[in-house]
Amino acid sequence: MFQIGDYAVCPGHGVGQVVDIEERELGGTTTNFYIVKIIANGMKVMVPTTSEDGIRALVDENEVDGVFNVLKDHDVEVDNSTWNRRYREYMLKVKTGSLIEIAEVLRALFLLKQKKNLSFGEKKMLDQCKDLIAQEVSISGGLEAEKIKGDIDSCFPASAEQ
Repeated sequence: MFQIGDYAVCPGHGVGQVVDIEERELGGTTTNFYIVKIIANGMKVMVPTTSEDGIRALVDENEVDGVFNVLKDHDVEVDNSTWNRRYREYMLKVKTGSLIEIAEVLRALFLLKQKKNLSFGEKKMLDQCKDLIAQEVSISGGLEAEKIKGDIDSCFPASAEQ
């Protein structure tokens, strides 16, 4: 499915580039792995080539439009549960690797930020979600990540400053 040099998304880590495809023996079974170098931090991840959940292709233009539609839709109820419960729920969504779910988390955190101060973990997650979206959209569309971050901030005019 992926070739060396292709970009792919590793859920929870962000966009990476397939730098190698290796055959390794684990537990007596020989398996082929994609070796993916994560762009944000240089970490290398091994993903079985047979894994359907391990990595996915970059989003296309329709999915990018869907992400920005989610970010612009502020007519949603903000979760008022405790910060640690919200954090766990949001982390599960981020780890799916779905850009739409990451956008839902980002929107929820931006809207919550307008009502009250975010915890340290929530602020960090807000930044992480913004980075994950900006990185993937910029690579898939050939745009600058900073421009995408500006576009994201413009979806929340009252809270563009962090």
